[in-house]
Amino acid sequence: MTVAMSFLAAIGRYVLGTLAAIGRIGLFAARTISHLARPPFYWREFGHALVQIGWLSLPVVGMTAVFTGGALALQIYAGGARFNAETVVPSIVAIGLTRELGPVLGGLMVAARVASSIAAEIGTMKVTEQIDALTTLSTNPMKYLTLPRVLAATLAVPLLVAVGDSLGIMGGFLVGVGRLDFGAATYLHNTIDFLEQWDVISGMIKGAAFGFIVALMGCYYGMNSSRGAQGVGSATKAAVVAASVLILASNYLLTELFFSA
Repeated sequence: MTVAMSFLAAIGRYVLGTLAAIGRIGLFAARTISHLARPPFYWREFGHALVQIGWLSLPVVGMTAVFTGGALALQIYAGGARFNAETVVPSIVAIGLTRELGPVLGGLMVAARVASSIAAEIGTMKVTEQIDALTTLSTNPMKYLTLPRVLAATLAVPLLVAVGDSLGIMGGFLVGVGRLDFGAATYLHNTIDFLEQWDVISGMIKGAAFGFIVALMGCYYGMNSSRGAQGVGSATKAAVVAASVLILASNYLLTELFFSA
């Protein structure tokens, strides 16, 4: 009986701790959004964050998309050959990339690169008491550090997703034409005919949600990191893990919302 009670108590503590963490993150997000309506806005920090999150993430997102599109074309062709349905390769590659793989893989790559960077940067600032110095200078750390990064990621990641979709479809096209003997005109025709505007828009909406999650997790864990190098390392790891899990969970919820029958 004692063992059972201890087990139930451990589960209860874990559930309560998880709910408390969700509440803290929710309040942190609400405070971040609330600063949009209150001046000042630090345009220089916003511009710097746009470059760091958007432009400098473009190579890794683009390479991921190209190879994913090529691999997807090969897999769909191999599977479709079992049912004499090889002609579906262009349309499935385009739909799969724009709806799911483009935003999800793009979001995960940005999470690996950006969430860790933000958490490490802000965590180091906390350890070296730079955040305390901002407060001393009457500068709100949330407004100066968190808001520009969250807003920049929310705006930049959808653009990265759009570029990644284009490059992924190009990767599928190159493999389809060069490796699977599709005609270039036929491949492009099938892609355009079956790809709808909502497929692209829904992926970009997902990208905006994923960008918000990535930057928010980086800022939250950076702001709440413990002292010392070990604390910064733990905050960086927690930010990437939390951002990745939340991206996958929110992807399911958004897919259910957009495409449920």
